[in-house]
Amino acid sequence: MAHLSDSEQEPLCSARGCREAARWAVVWNNPRIHTPDREKIWAACDVHRTTLADFLSARSMLLRVDQFGA
Repeated sequence: MAHLSDSEQEPLCSARGCREAARWAVVWNNPRIHTPDREKIWAACDVHRTTLADFLSARSMLLRVDQFGA
């Protein structure tokens, strides 16, 4: 889940303990519990983009990674 900072209203990285601004939307779906059209989003900073995507990919849940604002 993306978090918003109070002062900037900018999404923050979803990685545990990270307070960096998110630049990426890691889009995923758990096919065991979600319908195919359901898309969940984890926000990611540059540092955690690969880590979060790899976690979901290993579980066959990663749909795509999009840049915010693109």
